Order: sequence, then C-alpha cells, then structure tokens
Amino acid sequence: MSNAATANSLAAYLAQLRQTLKLPPPVVEGQLERMAGLTLEAIGCQAAIGSRCLVVSPGTPAVECEVVGFAKNKTFLMPTGHVQGIKPGARVIPGGEQLDVPVGEQLLGRVVDAHGKPLDNKGPISTDQWQPLMAEPINPLLRKPIEKPLDVGVRAINGLLSVGRGQRLGLFAGSGVGKSVLLGMMTRNTVADVTVVGLVGERGREVNEFVRDILGEAGLERAVVVAVPADNPPLKRLHGAMVATSIAEYFRDQGKHVLLLVDSLTRFAQAQREIALAIGEPPATKGYPPSVFAKLPQLVERAGNAAEHCGSITAIYTVLAEGDDQNDPVVDAARAVLDGHIVLSRSLAESGHYPAIDVEASVSRLMNTIAQPNHREAALEFRALYSLYQKNQDLITMGIYQAGSNPELDRAIACYPRLKRFLQQDLQESSHFNDSLQALRAALHPESA
Repeated sequence: MSNAATANSLAAYLAQLRQTLKLPPPVVEGQLERMAGLTLEAIGCQAAIGSRCLVVSPGTPAVECEVVGFAKNKTFLMPTGHVQGIKPGARVIPGGEQLDVPVGEQLLGRVVDAHGKPLDNKGPISTDQWQPLMAEPINPLLRKPIEKPLDVGVRAINGLLSVGRGQRLGLFAGSGVGKSVLLGMMTRNTVADVTVVGLVGERGREVNEFVRDILGEAGLERAVVVAVPADNPPLKRLHGAMVATSIAEYFRDQGKHVLLLVDSLTRFAQAQREIALAIGEPPATKGYPPSVFAKLPQLVERAGNAAEHCGSITAIYTVLAEGDDQNDPVVDAARAVLDGHIVLSRSLAESGHYPAIDVEASVSRLMNTIAQPNHREAALEFRALYSLYQKNQDLITMGIYQAGSNPELDRAIACYPRLKRFLQQDLQESSHFNDSLQALRAALHPESA
C-alpha cells in the first residue's frame, strides 16, 4: 500500500473514531494573508459561517472576528473591534461556537453593547441563561392572532393608526424630522411589561440622552438598552439589532408583553451592505446587495406573537428615508415586511406641527381587525375631511373657493382647526387610548362631546 493510501486510511479511521467518541473536530488554524478595507482574508482556516475566530499577532491583543464568507481556500473574516497592530501572517484560530446572548432578569435596568457586555459602569451582569443570536423561525400557523389594541400614548396613533399588541410597525422619515422624538414618546407612554431598546448605528450622544432624558430612572427599571453607536464596526452594528431581538424573545417566552424599539432599521441594512460589498457580493439596487433584502425579513419576522402560552413582542422600527425618498430601497423593502407604517412629513415639522405624522401617507394594516366599528367609522370620517381640506388648501388660502359651493368641503373647513389640534401633541403629554377616542369624536362632532 502506498504512503498516500496509508495516510488516507489513517485519516478516515481517526475521523470515524472521533465520531464514535463524540469528540469535537480538530482545530485547524489558518494564517492571515490579506486585509482589504475591514475584511480579513485567511488561508488554511476551517470554520463555519457565523462562527468566531481569534486573530493573534505577536505583541498585540487578539482580535475577535466572525466568519462571513469563503471562496476556495480563503476564509473571509469581519472583526468585531479595532484591528490596529495586526500583521501579515498572523495566526487565525477558530473558536468554533457562534455568538450567544446573555439573558435574564438581571438585564433589566442595564445598558449593554452588541455582545451583551455592560456599558453603564454598574458592574458585571451575572446570568447563567443564554439565547442564540439567531433564533429558529416561528411556525406561522402557531402564532396567536393579534386581537387587542395597544395604548401607545400618542393621540394621532391611537385614534387613526391603532397599533395591536404583537404588531410590527415602522416610523418612516428623513433625517431631522422627529423619528427619535416620537419613538421616545411611545417609549414612555406604551403599556408593556418590558421595553427593549436597540440603538443601532446612531450618534453616540443620543445614547446617553435617550437613557437619561427619555427613559429616565423609572423607565429604565423595566427596560434593557442595547447601544451600538455609529463608530462601531459594521458587524457589531448588525449584531446590535439581533441582540436586542434575542433579549426581547427571551422575555416573550417568559409570558411577558415586550415593546421592542429599534433605531434604526436602515443602519442595520447599511451595516449588512458594508459587509456584503467588502466580501465581493455584487450590488443589486442602488448599491444594496441582495443579502440586505434577505436579512430584513429574517430580523423583523422574529418579532410579533408566538404560541398561545407565550407573551408578545410589539416592535417599532425607525426607517431613514434618505433624501426624504419614500421609494428608497430599504424604505420600500421595510414597508413590504412590516404590519404598518407611520410616515413623518418634513413640511409639517418645519411648520412646527409635532408629531409630524402624515396621516394620508400612513396606515396600520391591523386597525380594521382590532378597532371597534364606531372607532373605524370615526377614523374614516376624519381622514376624509382632512384629505379633502388638504386637496383644496391652495384654493381656500387664495380665497378662490366660495363658501356654499361644496357642503362637504364647507364642513372640512369648519372642522380643520379641531382636526389639526387633534393631531398635535406636546412631547411630555400622554393621551390614553380611551381619551384619544373621545378627542377624535369631539374633533368631528363638538356638539355631542
């Protein structure tokens, strides 16, 4: 028998022995060959997609990476931290396991990073419970239906865009229109057992402001904040939204009603775009590779209701419309996979109208299911009058329209000041669900209020 045949036979015997004894596969180290942008290319390393590796260079701290792709004998790694000091030929040691997320009641009141490590200087988080970064998909036939409305404390949303417990909703707007402010109002006022906030790819300044000013000490007691600012590597920003979702899933499985807030879904998509382009995936739509549009539903579908014995995750995602373009690829993809969208208008914001909700462009796909018949009728009547006034606003403003020409438009003109007041709400004001419905009826029929 030749030496090659003997070696192959010995390798096959050792592999069978390992399988019989249930031993882990041998660690096959690799060598760092190239770094392009933020992507590290290793040769000789055997590691699965999603598993972690350590890149070790003499005299510098080890850098943790994740396997994001491979081609022939090359393995593509994306670092989760800074890469200063890495040298050509560095050792690449497979870690084997994928990232797990620490979960438990100990997380309540804490601010953590994309790996579940504390950022708030309140000491380590001791927990023996872990949740996978990517959960198994929920059987759609096992999800309990959405039947109960959720009080979000915002009059315009409660009355005209009612949200159901377990719904996934998007806040769509350009930069500086008030997404984070509206998100903060809903955070303070929504009735939920636990609030999980994912601040993904946003300004670092906003993290402290959100925790200190918007949540406050009382709100933080029943909340978990996952903060991954914009200066973090793309892999960490990608993990930030996943970690927040994993934590929300844990509390949902404990039977709790969870409010999940992710600011923003666009930064999540942009992080995946950076990773995909770095490993050579071709762009498909305005620079976004196909994997971006595969990742979005994978993340969003993890929220919502699960089986009957579980709780719920009501998820609200902010979506940045670049250049106020409502046909932006991420905006369009998010609109398709969410259960409703609230569009914020720059023109309303510039006129001092807050929250700057564009009622005509916004919709809740579950309102017809969860709202009572008289509530639906009032909301439709409000929309009809408001839309009629908006379409004829130029004629009214210039004095061209003559009163009495259109009785319905006359009524819209008479009601418009009340409709506008209904849509406006101070940042610190809270409007409960029943109060919102009463205000809706009063705006339409003040004589019966």
